[in-house]
Amino acid sequence: MTGTTGPTWRVRLSGVARSVLSPARLQLAGKAALAAGIAWAVAPLIPGPAAHYPYYAPFGALISMYPTVASSARQGLQSLVGLAVGIGLAFSLVALGRPNPLTVAVVIGVGIILSGIPRIGGGKDWIPMAALFVLVIGGTNAESFSTGYLMQTGVGVLIGLGVNLLIFPPLHFNAAATSLEQDRMELAGQLEDMAAAIVEPWPPDHDEWSKRNERLADAARGVRKAVGEADLSRRANPRRRFHQRDISADYAHVRALEHVTFHVQDVTEVLSDAIWETPKDTPVPQELCEPLSLALKATGALLRAWNGKDAQESLIAARIAVEDASADYHRIGSPQKPVTVAASIDMSLSRIVRVVQASLRRESDQNRG
Repeated sequence: MTGTTGPTWRVRLSGVARSVLSPARLQLAGKAALAAGIAWAVAPLIPGPAAHYPYYAPFGALISMYPTVASSARQGLQSLVGLAVGIGLAFSLVALGRPNPLTVAVVIGVGIILSGIPRIGGGKDWIPMAALFVLVIGGTNAESFSTGYLMQTGVGVLIGLGVNLLIFPPLHFNAAATSLEQDRMELAGQLEDMAAAIVEPWPPDHDEWSKRNERLADAARGVRKAVGEADLSRRANPRRRFHQRDISADYAHVRALEHVTFHVQDVTEVLSDAIWETPKDTPVPQELCEPLSLALKATGALLRAWNGKDAQESLIAARIAVEDASADYHRIGSPQKPVTVAASIDMSLSRIVRVVQASLRRESDQNRG
């Protein structure tokens, strides 16, 4: 038992360590620590009653520290709005006297209702919390406490935003490019595995490819998320002037990959059903297995070369292989000998080729422009 679970736990711990100690997280932690330290040093210098509540300045720095400048600004502003709404709610109950079970229950209940206001966004969670703090901690000094709470938090938010803006504001362009590349390779590998399976004696020994449809969908979602984060990271980021990237082209590539993913999933379902579910009802003639395998392999090679200098040559090779498979199943097929599986696979491959061809043409037009 120990021998089988040990490596698994080591792999999991290794994955956790990579996530926890990633350069991006370490950089974020360092900037958050710096912003909190500066906020704590500045807090006593704030005039008026706010100086009595310095601990809220590091709090403000913390709630505004996000991986991108734009998200830091948005979250910081929304948090301050949420705090202001919560403080206003608490003031409506402070006049009733000391906190009691009824006023605490009311402030939490109404605060959660108000947190449903759509425009407050990430600040919604602070509404009931701020209201409770003012009601319970502020007490008879609710006005002084509220002023200090809001002012010190605002100072911390400004310091956090400044640190995030001035010290290596992150650009996630490399992550987006890597994600696009990995998804292409994943799809290419799926087609190549099916190319090998279709010429093996059925049922083939290797069936891992037949269980990957959900993983392919997850990869496609991951690519869109990575490009979205890259887009967000460039907003209000001064470093974007020195690191140019056409995000609109990335979004176009994502849409193309989503179409390709759909067709690869369709081929996976059709072929796995033909092999394991309905082999007698949906046979693939032996003489079609080889041309289909070549078409699958050539289309996989096209996806691998999509972003490289050999893309056009791979496009031509894939188109020829798919057309050859189409000619073969048209020659062999008849009402007495249906080849619906082969036709479906070939149609999906043809659509993948067209998607890549349109993408390459669009990129070529943009480069000429």
